[in-house]
Amino acid sequence: MASLDEGWADPARLYREGRRARLLLDAAREAAAEAVGCRADELVFTPSGTRAVHAGVAGALAGRRRVGRHLIVSAVEHSSVLHAAEVHETGGGALTQVPVARTGAVDPAAYAAALREDTALACLQSANHEVGTEQPVAEVAALCRAAGVPLLVDAAQSLGWGRVEGDWSLLAGSAHKWGGPSGVGLLVVRKGVRFAPQGPGDERESGRAPGFENLPAIVAAAASLRAVRAEAAAEAARLRELTERIRARVPALVPDVEVVGDPARRLPGIVTFSCLYVDGETLLHELDRAGFSVSSGSSCTSSTLTPSHVLKAMGVLTEGNVRVSLPPGTPAEAVERFLEVLPGTVAAVRERLGAPVATGTVRAAGPDLVVDALGRRCPIPVIELAKVIDDVPVGGTVRVLSDDEAARLDIPAWCEMRGQEYVGEEPAERGTAYLVRRTG
Repeated sequence: MASLDEGWADPARLYREGRRARLLLDAAREAAAEAVGCRADELVFTPSGTRAVHAGVAGALAGRRRVGRHLIVSAVEHSSVLHAAEVHETGGGALTQVPVARTGAVDPAAYAAALREDTALACLQSANHEVGTEQPVAEVAALCRAAGVPLLVDAAQSLGWGRVEGDWSLLAGSAHKWGGPSGVGLLVVRKGVRFAPQGPGDERESGRAPGFENLPAIVAAAASLRAVRAEAAAEAARLRELTERIRARVPALVPDVEVVGDPARRLPGIVTFSCLYVDGETLLHELDRAGFSVSSGSSCTSSTLTPSHVLKAMGVLTEGNVRVSLPPGTPAEAVERFLEVLPGTVAAVRERLGAPVATGTVRAAGPDLVVDALGRRCPIPVIELAKVIDDVPVGGTVRVLSDDEAARLDIPAWCEMRGQEYVGEEPAERGTAYLVRRTG
């Protein structure tokens, strides 16, 4: 509130009001730098976390263009990183995407194997935004440092909980992720990192974030980061207990559920699970009506009809995906009520989709049982597969015909969950045929 009264002037000007604004900006920068663990002159404020990522990737690649044009990212990075990588690749740059395990974590050895003589930059998130898995940033940073390659860390999800450990070179964050105002991000470029800001030049923020600073929002962002950090340790312990409660009880309360993400190395307030035979968008709408604002990486949303790139990279079930985020201050009573409402909600959605009664066309074809799910969106192909698997003898096969892209992910994930053998896929006259062998 004080910054609204005192920080209205241009902090780049020398008159009295400008000097007052500059003092507020410098104080906010000092506070943010202390929280991040860097020098104040290494940190600039940006209009968003996305802009921080884009500026960081482009500037680091340009600064090291004499070394080469090879960029390394993980397969589960935030879309802002992947979009920047796509622009780089479209412009003639080389790109390596490091795969992840089923928990969503990268193997540091995979980053070491991806490093080349022409590698200009590597990127790795501190923690995943969809499943909460924390990444081995310190180990990857050490490998990159030994190879002389800067590492950019997208710390948007974790910065409110603590500093990012390791010898990283660049870091991006977003204030709204730690409870600050939207429209403020930060970018840190360590001293000694070759960096060439891209786009039209500007005297603002060392030329790395052009445009007039939103001083009231910047002050609020720094103040909120300091405030949440003061309570982070105690609140993290409390939220971990609540998310562990959800992780343990949801599979017991709801049949055919897969809890995804690393069970130990994860953020305190995020828990994600996927429900078989459920349309993710419908489930979210029903939970919203019950008073719960959750999100989804489901492949079944009508806006995209494409699987979440994170869940796809992990190789886990994409249908019926629910991400529960517990912000600081979430009461235990809210979690208990969610656990009371969830089983009935999932059951109602499954019944509405017709899971108990076969609705597809099933026909025998030679040694295979064929399920024709052409023209039907997830989770229908998996539902139809589940209904007929017991109708074939052990060792027999079911061939699922589907033209839904999500089936390529969800049928193998279903086999993994239910202990059946996924044989593979083959072209069909229409769509794709997915072959499953009954093992028991």
